[in-house]
Amino acid sequence: MDKTSRVISKSQKDDTDTMDSEPNYRGIKAMPYIVGNETFEKLGTIGTSSNFLVYLTSVFHMKTITATNLNNIFQGTCNFGTIIGAFLSDTYFGRYKTLGFASISSFTGMLLLTLTAAISKLHPPSCGKEVTSICQGPTTGQMAFLLSSFALLVVGGSGIRPCNLAFGADQFNPNTDSGRKGINSFFNWYYFTYTFAVMVSLTIIVYVQSNISWSIGLGIPTLLMFFSCVFFFIGTKIYVIVLPQGSPLLGVVQVFAAAIKKRGLKSPEQPWLSLFDYVPKKSTNLKFLDKAAIRTLEDDLKMDGSAVDPWRLCTIQQVEEVKCLLRLVPIWFAILVYHVAFIQQNNYLVFQALQSDRRLIKSSTFRIPAATYIVFTMVTLTIWIPIYDRVIVPLLRKLTGKEGGITVLQRMGIGIVLSSLSLFVSALIESKRRTWALTRPTLGIEPRKGEISSMSAFWFIPQLIVAGLSEGFFMIGQNELFYKQSPENMKSIATSCLFCASAASSYLSSFMQTMVQRLTEDVPEIQNKLATPVGFLKEMDR
Repeated sequence: MDKTSRVISKSQKDDTDTMDSEPNYRGIKAMPYIVGNETFEKLGTIGTSSNFLVYLTSVFHMKTITATNLNNIFQGTCNFGTIIGAFLSDTYFGRYKTLGFASISSFTGMLLLTLTAAISKLHPPSCGKEVTSICQGPTTGQMAFLLSSFALLVVGGSGIRPCNLAFGADQFNPNTDSGRKGINSFFNWYYFTYTFAVMVSLTIIVYVQSNISWSIGLGIPTLLMFFSCVFFFIGTKIYVIVLPQGSPLLGVVQVFAAAIKKRGLKSPEQPWLSLFDYVPKKSTNLKFLDKAAIRTLEDDLKMDGSAVDPWRLCTIQQVEEVKCLLRLVPIWFAILVYHVAFIQQNNYLVFQALQSDRRLIKSSTFRIPAATYIVFTMVTLTIWIPIYDRVIVPLLRKLTGKEGGITVLQRMGIGIVLSSLSLFVSALIESKRRTWALTRPTLGIEPRKGEISSMSAFWFIPQLIVAGLSEGFFMIGQNELFYKQSPENMKSIATSCLFCASAASSYLSSFMQTMVQRLTEDVPEIQNKLATPVGFLKEMDR
């Protein structure tokens, strides 16, 4: 079915005579509403998630390990949920309804989270200012209310993340030059809003949360999420809506089911005669899946040429699409490992910055919020991408003759090398910080956190710059690889797979931290809590 027979504009929805007509693509006219929705949504969610760890430890008085694990589980569940969101969108509801429901869910979750800070009965009482004061943890009811806000945010993220890019691209006619240019422009604006939202969130919103008020700091993202919903629904009448056509995941399951049922058959010697809907450019690997397309005497066809029982007979095109996904599995595992290192470094950075000198200048009393330091990664990324695209790629193209200068896999490989270099630089700076903490005077004592190292937190910038360069190679490379290598009708599922890799890395990171904590429980306390991540976490939990 072609695109024009499965999309309508919102204004055409109730007119059955126009269901099969050319949809009224509004293109750039719909962008203020969609980009506005994207910008406010990201400002809302990123403005909250970037400072989750500090909120959980300072307001809910959770131990560092507990807060880190809860944050990893929350982020991981949001990413894993994208598979469910993509399935429901493609199969039942469509992107418009999924985005609308998910946006409202995110707003409601943000509202509940804000109430946990604004209403004193919804969070533990404040700790005393004395170093030896004991902090009261959250009650069962307070934790239930907090987790209910997380659950709503998970539902929102699971629906928004796999649908927002595709919904924006749906507003342009892919069959015209202006439409294709509009799609490229939309992707540029999309990533611009992401970078803008991260930088604003890690500076202004994090500052308000850490230095002025948590209730105000969380109320701002909640208000922004409300504006996100408003912008989305205002543009309803001019949207082009893609009707759900069934999830391609069903076709994947059918191929495996048919291949298992016919596992006893021999591979055909003349595939052009035995395979259903054979195509000349069929791949020669993963041949066991080809059995799903072997037509036997039991396999009947309908009048339109399709299989009567799609669970016994699949087209060779379906088989090839499944093979495309399977060939991406090894890359998926590489992405998972990369994200584990990425998550570990970002999580520890926040806590390390909390225990370092965060003053702009020695004579100043203003301290940079700990979560704000991650903005140096985004600044590096923002500067590097144009340089790479406009200067380095043309030079590499002349040397290699390849359109992208280097292959996508080479680009991802460079990102992995830079990630390792970033961790190495981090280790060198950690060694320096430990030496300062043990040999130089500290800046005093922070209640319930201990002594503050006199080493400036600006020493963390080199590792963040290298991490930003690593993202510029690996993150963009992974998106390009999965987009180009996945079948046309599975690109949204492929995007969800990337989120799932990030989710799995969050869970794996949480598991690693828990195991380290358990295996080192009997290790004698280290002289300075900042000496190693283990000692750091153990001291923070005291």
